[in-house]
Amino acid sequence: MAKQKRDAKLTKANILKAAMELFSVKSFDATTVDDIAVHCNVNKAMIYYYYKNKAGLYEQVMVTLMEDIYNDIYIEYKKSKTALEGLKAFIITYSLYAKKHLYFPALLLRELSNSGAHLPELMFFKMRKIFFLLSEILEKGVKDGIFYDVKPMIIHFMIIGTINLMMTTTPIREKAMNLEDLNVDTCSKCDIQEIANYVYEKIKIMLEKKV
Repeated sequence: MAKQKRDAKLTKANILKAAMELFSVKSFDATTVDDIAVHCNVNKAMIYYYYKNKAGLYEQVMVTLMEDIYNDIYIEYKKSKTALEGLKAFIITYSLYAKKHLYFPALLLRELSNSGAHLPELMFFKMRKIFFLLSEILEKGVKDGIFYDVKPMIIHFMIIGTINLMMTTTPIREKAMNLEDLNVDTCSKCDIQEIANYVYEKIKIMLEKKV
C-alpha cells in the first residue's frame, strides 16, 4: 500500500496553532519543542524542518497574529467615512479578533509584561503598524475638528489593554461573581460586543471636541 502523503500546508498550520496555544498558556521559555510536537501529534523533526527552531516558530506565531489583526482592522477602517466610524471599527474589529483567537490576548500581554524579551523585530514592526493606523484615525479626528487633546499612545493602550485584560481575566471574573461576600458586578456576563461598544462610547466622549 502506498504511503499517504502528508499535507505540508495543513501540517504547518497545525504546528502554528499548537504553538500559539502553548506559548499563551505556558510562555515562550516554559514551552518546549517536545510539548508542541506532542500537542499537534507530529514528529519533533517536522517542526525543525518547517520552522528551524523554537525562536523561529515563536516569531512566526507573533507575526501571523499581528499581520492578521492588522489586515482585519484595515479592511474595516477603509469602509469608514469619519474618524468616529474609524475609531469604532478599530475597537470592534480588535475585540472580535481577540474573542475569536483566545490565545492572542494572553500572548500579547505576556510579551509586553516581559518587556519584549522575545519580541522579534518583524513582530515589533507589525505592532507599530497597528498603532500607526489608530494614530491616523485620531489625527483625522483632530483635523476634522471632532477630537481634541489626543495622546495616541495612551488611547492605544486604553483600547488594547482593556480588551486584552477583559479576555484573559474572564475565568477570574466569573469566579469572583459567584462569591457570596462579593457584591460587585465583574462584568462576567458581558459579551465582547458589549465590552467593545462600552469602550468606544467612553473614549468617544473623552475625545470629542467640546463646543
